[in-house]
Amino acid sequence: MSPRRLVETARGKGVTTLALTDHDTTGGLEEALEAGGACGIDVIPGVEINTDVGEHEVHILGYWVDYARPSLQCFLQRMRDGRLRRAEEMVRKLRTLGAPIEWSRVSEIAGASIGRPHIARALVEAGLVGSTREAFERFIGRHGPAYVPRLKLAPEEAVVVIAQHDGVPVLAHPGWAASGPVIQQLPHLIAHGLAGIEVYYPDHSPEMVAEYRRLAEQHGLVATGGTDYHGGGLATRVPLGSVPVPPDVVPSLRARWEALRSARASPPSG
Repeated sequence: MSPRRLVETARGKGVTTLALTDHDTTGGLEEALEAGGACGIDVIPGVEINTDVGEHEVHILGYWVDYARPSLQCFLQRMRDGRLRRAEEMVRKLRTLGAPIEWSRVSEIAGASIGRPHIARALVEAGLVGSTREAFERFIGRHGPAYVPRLKLAPEEAVVVIAQHDGVPVLAHPGWAASGPVIQQLPHLIAHGLAGIEVYYPDHSPEMVAEYRRLAEQHGLVATGGTDYHGGGLATRVPLGSVPVPPDVVPSLRARWEALRSARASPPSG
């Protein structure tokens, strides 16, 4: 969905605050912010950065990042370039495996920031698999014959980059199966500047929610949440606005952002 359509759809669903956190790009933020102002939705500018820990995939969210800063855009461009090279190699492998798809179509589906779900959709369109899930299981999952490793980045590196650009770093969906035992790394990430943890999430059971809330309280982290909506297909799990998030989450997140900005702006005493 375009950023404008996303914001307008959210308004129709009764959403009052929306964070736009595209993977490795902030290209949609200006349009989303403009649309939010026009229809009365508070749009939080953000980004989501993919990282790896061994065989596991860890995502770090950055809320209120200073996305206009050239240093952040250079970093994100490097991440997108890595995505591009990876996707090109996966398409090449698929063709040698007898599953030819057109690179031009994958690019068209993806738009700004290309990823495996777009390759999966191209495979479905070409009639080579019956679903995006089958595409991952047969070809492009981590142990599939067309899999190509991502540009390596550690979670703490993403946390530091977000913090350096005035954002609030938050650990995304810790209960996500692909993230593995990421929760064990919480103290390490906090030491590098992690400020929040995503508690309210479609894949989190009531027991997970209770545990992550406990950890947030224990470590002084902001408990965040959302639907992780991806436009109604591909990686989307639930409808936009369908995950209840307590009303104190946004004020708490904003207060943390303001506190972090003040701390960074203040010179060290002594």
